[in-house]
Amino acid sequence: MESSSESLLDAVSQSGAHDAADLLEQASGEDAAKVLQQLNPMVAQRVMEEMQDEPRTAAMTFVPLVKAKQWAKNREHPEDSVGWLMEAPVAVFRPDATARETIEQIRELSKTAFITYGYITDEKEHLLGLLVMRDLMLAAPGEKLSNVMVKNPFTLDPDMELTEAMKVVVNKHYPVYPVCDKDGILLGLVRGQTLFEARAIEISAQVGSMVGVEKEERLSTPILRSLRFRHPWLQINLVTCFIAAAVVGVFQGTLDRMVLLAVFLPVLAGQSGNTGCQALAVALRGMTLGDLKKGDERKLVMKEGLLGLFNGMLVGVSAGAGMWVYAYMNKNPHAIMLALVVWLAMTASCVVSGLSGALIPLTLRKMGADPATASSIFLTTATDVISMGTFLGLATLLVPS
Repeated sequence: MESSSESLLDAVSQSGAHDAADLLEQASGEDAAKVLQQLNPMVAQRVMEEMQDEPRTAAMTFVPLVKAKQWAKNREHPEDSVGWLMEAPVAVFRPDATARETIEQIRELSKTAFITYGYITDEKEHLLGLLVMRDLMLAAPGEKLSNVMVKNPFTLDPDMELTEAMKVVVNKHYPVYPVCDKDGILLGLVRGQTLFEARAIEISAQVGSMVGVEKEERLSTPILRSLRFRHPWLQINLVTCFIAAAVVGVFQGTLDRMVLLAVFLPVLAGQSGNTGCQALAVALRGMTLGDLKKGDERKLVMKEGLLGLFNGMLVGVSAGAGMWVYAYMNKNPHAIMLALVVWLAMTASCVVSGLSGALIPLTLRKMGADPATASSIFLTTATDVISMGTFLGLATLLVPS
């Protein structure tokens, strides 16, 4: 590849789909085609979707017809599925071919493609077996492939989610996986490196999504585009902060009467927020790795609620002791009652935070949204409102005027 294409590939690889499309639109159709063919198939198709019609058409004229057709077939499957990662089948043979004939064909094919396995199909393209190069080389020249092939090879379903595919291949470590439909017809091939790379891209984007940073944004994203990505979520976050402030405003009289309560508001908010973030991280990890099966949602919510209860009770003891010491030093006559209020508020807020950390991503997923999308913003709102409201409400009710 020419140096200009190499530089373009480096720039595109470090950019999100939209920015990568902008870069390819400014390049020649030939250079754009070279770059697209070296990208992860899923990334390449996302970039092409962002490109304008004219430059995309210009690039596709330099893409081999077999690859172009395969990309079109891939888009018939869900976006985050195995189907989007498929490459066109290479080294496909019939079962009655001989070892000598097959070796000659592979010699020719290897001039333009990297071949790991051979694939044996019938006239209707049903996958019958897999051909390992070592077995082929050791076979007698006149041996039929039907006697050399590995029968009933492991295959992937094109509509299988990437997370599920990762789970079923994690202990196999094959360099290439054939992909077949429910009728056993060979549709394409997926390289193990490509599969793990695609899932790594999704996982790396999850942390940013939790706080409203789009998957699209990279270090190279222009500042104005980054501003468009981030600013709407910050406005939403500001609105949620007003909600928490309004809760505090409701108890302004209590704060005026006992100013020392204000010192413990960030303590309550911070501790409950951390509890919620722990639950959120576990829930998202379970969804990402496929550990959270259908029907396990209730178990997750119950576990996080109980953890919040136990952690809140234990942390509440330390926080309550801190409140008692602080109130005693300020000669407040209700030091013991204030300590009890802190303990109760900490326990309640940690329970609600744990439940929220589990329920928020579950709710987003049920609504068809990305469970990680700005989940941290919603969680912060819930924890702030509950912790501050509970703390000030209990102080109003239990501490004498």
